[in-house]
Amino acid sequence: MLNKIFIMGRLTRDPELRRLENGTAVTRFSLAVDRDFKSQNGERSTDFIDVVAWRSTAEFVSKYFSKGRMAIVEGRLQIRDWKDKDGNNRRSAEVVADNVYFGDSKRDGATGGDYAAPAAGYSAPSGGYAAPVGGTSSGFSEIDDEDGDLPF
Repeated sequence: MLNKIFIMGRLTRDPELRRLENGTAVTRFSLAVDRDFKSQNGERSTDFIDVVAWRSTAEFVSKYFSKGRMAIVEGRLQIRDWKDKDGNNRRSAEVVADNVYFGDSKRDGATGGDYAAPAAGYSAPSGGYAAPVGGTSSGFSEIDDEDGDLPF
């Protein structure tokens, strides 16, 4: 059987790190995830998906993510049954995160956390790629088959 889920969205609030009595780290947060399709009136709906992270993943999320940051969560879907304060049976779905990745760069996302962005002023080389002079346009040169030795 397989229970694997990937979601990408923006955090709706700052994650808060908590610890169980035994010291295990846990954090809960929600992601706002846009649906792939638009409604009849042309608007896109958003789902708010609850996520829980444990141990080192929880510590990572609480340290480097904040409200508005784009996150990619890899995990599994879990259904929990519980009783509310009035004794009514309730059911909740949440994603238990195995891994959480940055979905944006620090420049694109909200501020917060101790994430160190790449060195200031970095930009990709401009001018595109120019093929080397000589050889083929792929940058490789032909070798003689008569040599007998492989080049590696």
